[in-house]
Amino acid sequence: MTDLRVAALVLAAGGGRRLGGRPKALVRLRGRPLLEGALAAVRAGGCAPVVAVLGAEAGRVRAGAEAGDCVLVENPAWESGMGSSLRAGLAAVPADVSGVLVMLVDTPGVTAEAVARLVAAHRAGGELVAAAYGGRRGHPVLIGARHLAEAAAGAEGDAGARALLAAHAPEVLLVECGDVAVADDLDTPADLARWAAGGPQGVPGGAPNPPAGEHG
Repeated sequence: MTDLRVAALVLAAGGGRRLGGRPKALVRLRGRPLLEGALAAVRAGGCAPVVAVLGAEAGRVRAGAEAGDCVLVENPAWESGMGSSLRAGLAAVPADVSGVLVMLVDTPGVTAEAVARLVAAHRAGGELVAAAYGGRRGHPVLIGARHLAEAAAGAEGDAGARALLAAHAPEVLLVECGDVAVADDLDTPADLARWAAGGPQGVPGGAPNPPAGEHG
């Protein structure tokens, strides 16, 4: 069904400890903060509404990034791990959406094309959909509405959606995105330098992320 409404949840609470203590949402790449890039990708990929969870220096992030109509949620417990941010974000998503695409702010190689593929797979019937890179599960992931309560209940520590995806592994639909996106995250100054120079390996298809929910 093409009329299903898919929300996006951008997890952007990290403090960027390995990036010198800068909040990841405000790390600049290609002339704009990572948060703005992530919001642009999910919007262009067909997601609405959009929710973003802030944590580290949330006030600075609000002032330093243009979020438009994105709903910004602050997670005071962000240091406890990505699980608390996932719970906070899911609580802010409208109840009438058919699914939620979960995007990490530190995956700048995830393109609108990759997002659109996951949205299309969901609209074709997929209830648990994940981007794949060379056949290996990565980010983002899309969680159908009937799994959202379970996703929130299992989001502990830094696990994010890992418990949900593990419990339903046979049901997870992998959508290959390695030809239109890069899976690598941005964690360190060296990562930032590589991205600024054109991205890991310079083209889509870089080394895949750990399975969804294993880092933030």
